[in-house]
Amino acid sequence: MLSDRILFIDGEALVIDKPAGLPVDRPRAGGESIEGRLHELKVGFQRPPTPMHRLDRDTSGCLLFARNAKARARLQQAFEQRLVEKTYLALVGAELTEEGGTIAIPLAKHSTADAGWRMVADPRGQEAITQWRRLASHGGRTLVEFRPVTGRTHQIRVHAREAFATGIVGDRVYGLSGGPMLLHASRLRVPRDPRPAITVTAPLPDHWPEDIREHYRAA
Repeated sequence: MLSDRILFIDGEALVIDKPAGLPVDRPRAGGESIEGRLHELKVGFQRPPTPMHRLDRDTSGCLLFARNAKARARLQQAFEQRLVEKTYLALVGAELTEEGGTIAIPLAKHSTADAGWRMVADPRGQEAITQWRRLASHGGRTLVEFRPVTGRTHQIRVHAREAFATGIVGDRVYGLSGGPMLLHASRLRVPRDPRPAITVTAPLPDHWPEDIREHYRAA
């Protein structure tokens, strides 16, 4: 039950730890989705909550919902003003030497008849900015903390490939295929003046390597 994955809840909002492999929107081809299971998140309310943002199907972690129309408007304003702080963890397929930096690469949607669509670096595309920090490197891989400033589709996945000449482990579209994609929405902070801010952390899923999960717990 999705209700078993709630990390935060009050009368305005709730946050769940979304499992990898479950899309937020209902797939065109059918199958399970967050949208199709919103009734599991009513938690005493008559109406189901509304997702305030999206995570890719294979991305796990913090997903925010509004529980009523007034809260939805307030939370939407926070997103539009770039007040919501989102932190992601990813395992990148290279040992990075830099401590961190800012990736500013515009992105655009590109489609072909053979491969379908994907996001690509394009100087004529939409502004896309991601801050990053190296946490640990070992065995040809690096645990990286990403903080997106903008919220473009697949932003972190494309920026990881473009900035590091590699990609996220398990990302079969932009990175290194094989196994699950190791991209996790680890933290979320949402200001709500005059209410206290929502601040939540989602633990790394069990499908991540044990040594990485140990490092994350100790950090």
